[in-house]
Amino acid sequence: MTRYALQAKDYLMRFTPAALALSLLAGVTSSIAWSSTGDELGPRAAELVADGHARLVKGDVNGAIDAFEAALVMQPGNPAVLVNLAEATRKQGMQGKALHYYRSALVTDPRNVQAISGEGAALAEKGALEKARRNLAQLETLCGTDCDATRKLATVLDAQPTRLVVHADSIKPNPVVSEN
Repeated sequence: MTRYALQAKDYLMRFTPAALALSLLAGVTSSIAWSSTGDELGPRAAELVADGHARLVKGDVNGAIDAFEAALVMQPGNPAVLVNLAEATRKQGMQGKALHYYRSALVTDPRNVQAISGEGAALAEKGALEKARRNLAQLETLCGTDCDATRKLATVLDAQPTRLVVHADSIKPNPVVSEN
C-alpha cells in the first residue's frame, strides 16, 4: 500500500509542472485569439477625434493635438487616433514625434497605408529621401499607384529639393600667401 502511495506522489510531482505549463499556454493562446485590436472607436473617442479634425481645419494645431491625445487616452494604441495625432504633430513641424506616432500605428497595423504614407512624408521632410522612397515602393505594392496615399507621398517626394552632398575631398583650399 505504501508503494502505491509513492507512485501516485511521484506521478503528481513529475507531471504537475508540465500540466501547469500546458494550461498556461492554452490560456494565453486563447486570450490572444479572442482579443481585439481596438480599431473601432468608442463614442467619446470618436467625438474627440472629430473635435481634433475641426480644430485642424481652424488652424488650432495645439488644440487638435490635445483632442487627439485625449482620444488616445480613451482608446490606447488605436491606429486611427495615432495617425491623426501624427498628422497634427507633422503640421506643427515636429517630424520626429510624428514618426514615433506613425511607427506606433504600424506596430498595431503593419498594412496601414495612411501610416506608411505619413511616415514616408515625415521622412522626406526630415531629408531622409531614400527611406521615404522605400515607403513609396511599399505603398505601390500594397495598394498600387492609383491609391490616394501613394499619390500623396509621391507629391511630397517630388516637392523635396535634391540636396547636393559635398565631400571634403572635393574642396581644395587655395592658400593665399601674404606679407606681414
